[in-house]
Amino acid sequence: MKQVAKDLLEINAVTLSPNEPFTWASGIKSPIYCDNRLTISYPEIRTRIAKGIADLIRESFPEVEMIAGTATAGIPHAAWIAQELNLPMTYVRSKPKDHGRGKQIEGHLTAGQKTLLIDDLISTGGSVLKAVAAAQKEGADVIGVCGIFSYQLDAADKNFAAAKIPFATLTNYGELIDVAAADEQITASEKKLLKKWRQDPENWLED
Repeated sequence: MKQVAKDLLEINAVTLSPNEPFTWASGIKSPIYCDNRLTISYPEIRTRIAKGIADLIRESFPEVEMIAGTATAGIPHAAWIAQELNLPMTYVRSKPKDHGRGKQIEGHLTAGQKTLLIDDLISTGGSVLKAVAAAQKEGADVIGVCGIFSYQLDAADKNFAAAKIPFATLTNYGELIDVAAADEQITASEKKLLKKWRQDPENWLED
């Protein structure tokens, strides 16, 4: 969805810097920095995201019975999407509480309920797939994952395939750099570098 890609660039939720790359926690040098949490501060944009993902769910996951947000970035979007679809919602903590009943899922989840998880960003899929596993442990029938943006890394495709969980996002890396190039936010040489990173995230800076 090109408009959402434009939105992310406009509010600097996604920043492209191929010539001065960012360093991820893993040590990987990346030409892109993404903070989709910023979207919650913009009513028009968050509404467009909620309606867009709701439409995506209606098309790709029509059997859904429960929307689950991943802590913390997926929670507000899950709430708006659940409202749009008139569905119940839960959220998944990153780890079980260390007090009380030690719950990891908040809200009422019925065993066998067809559940779709919402996250703000898909990179390698590692964190959201942990949330998927936690929901499955509680008896959820997880039918898929939806997000705002995907880096389109091969690692994500492999990890989701291994988990046998389909996923979809509203916009993605390829669409975003096309929008940035069309709006002259990046040069042709920068676009080439950005494409090289997605093909080989560990060695893209080498000649």
